[in-house]
Amino acid sequence: MSSLELVLIILGMFVVTYGIRVVLFASAHKAEIPEWLDKALKFVPISVLTAIIAPMSLTDSEGLAVSLMNPWFVGALTSLLVGLMFKRQLLTICVGVLVFFLMKLWLGA
Repeated sequence: MSSLELVLIILGMFVVTYGIRVVLFASAHKAEIPEWLDKALKFVPISVLTAIIAPMSLTDSEGLAVSLMNPWFVGALTSLLVGLMFKRQLLTICVGVLVFFLMKLWLGA
C-alpha cells in the first residue's frame, strides 16, 4: 500500500466519521428524547462499568475465582460495600484501589 493510498483511506475515514457526527449534532435540537428512553439511558454508565469490572473481578486464567485470595474480588467487594454505605464515588474508588493494591502486596503477586 502506497503512502498516497494510506492518506486517502485516512481522509475517507475522517470524512465519514465527521459527516455522521455533523448530521447527528445538527439535527439533535429538533429531536426530543421520550421520557422512558431518557430514564433508561441513565443506567448505561453503570451497566457498562459492571460489564467491564465483573468478569475481571470474578474470574482468573483458570475460571471462576470468588475467594478472599483474589485481590480483584476483594477490591471490588470492598468498593461495593463502601459505595453502599457512604454513597461517595471518590471515596469508593480510592478505598477499592487501596484495598486491591494492599492485597497484591500482601499476596506478593
